[in-house]
Amino acid sequence: MNRAIRTDLAVEAEQLWWESAPDTSALPGVRAEESAVRGFSVTTVEILDARGEAALNKPVGKYITVELDSLVRREENTFGDAAAVLAETLRRLILLDSTANYLVVGLGNREITPDAVGPAAVDHILITRHLKQKLPEAFAAFRPVSAVCSGVLGTTGIESSDLVRAVTDEVHPVCVIVIDALASRSLERLCRTVQIADTGIVPGSGVGNARQALNRETLGVPVIAIGVPTVVDAATLTLDLAARTGTQLDAGGFGEIGSMIVTPRDIDKSVRDVAKLIGYSLNLALHDGLSIEDIDLLLS
Repeated sequence: MNRAIRTDLAVEAEQLWWESAPDTSALPGVRAEESAVRGFSVTTVEILDARGEAALNKPVGKYITVELDSLVRREENTFGDAAAVLAETLRRLILLDSTANYLVVGLGNREITPDAVGPAAVDHILITRHLKQKLPEAFAAFRPVSAVCSGVLGTTGIESSDLVRAVTDEVHPVCVIVIDALASRSLERLCRTVQIADTGIVPGSGVGNARQALNRETLGVPVIAIGVPTVVDAATLTLDLAARTGTQLDAGGFGEIGSMIVTPRDIDKSVRDVAKLIGYSLNLALHDGLSIEDIDLLLS
């Protein structure tokens, strides 16, 4: 796999491995499958053991990628269908219990649009833990959900991992669900792809600023990571575009320009749209029997 190309997406890491080893008949320690659900392409990459970890440079676990092309094209009823697909995927990974607490964490910097997916998604989460405590009968149909936006070290002085660990110790959730922006190798995937993983996440890794991991080992509970690629670094983009034309370039010659970050010009709208989708999908996954219209009403 070409390590000079940076990506947080397991599906792209698998593609890169095959591109570098086209004559190999099997990728050891990795199982991948594709399907179509409600008109959306869904790819599952499962890293099974240390061989898969070494090949794709990602921890053992399941990575599910949903492509949102039809949603971006604004086809009829696609928001509800996309939310349902993501909710169904999340429900396969989240341990659902009618009484257990759930903690949703929005990672990233709200003031920097490509990094604001996490905080923006939290704005669309139905927060119910306090309501379940105060009015248990009235909110019996809902699971107790709380949420926090961790901010970033430069503005809070606190590592995201420290803050999330402290909240986890206080709330005692059955699992933590973290939402963050990712990096992709391809402009075509930006804000058009959602990756859901049961491995947790390393905040900032996509832009070369990796912090302490948020996973079962650091928090003591399962961590589900929801990520949306919003940026491509300039070196990766250049290498990817050159490869499409059959040209081989040396990333070592890019200098500081190669470390620049590229994002779409309509990133503001794209982040708002995908953040709303993730928030609604989580509401559908965590609470039984809700519709999109119900969520609209409850959040209004």
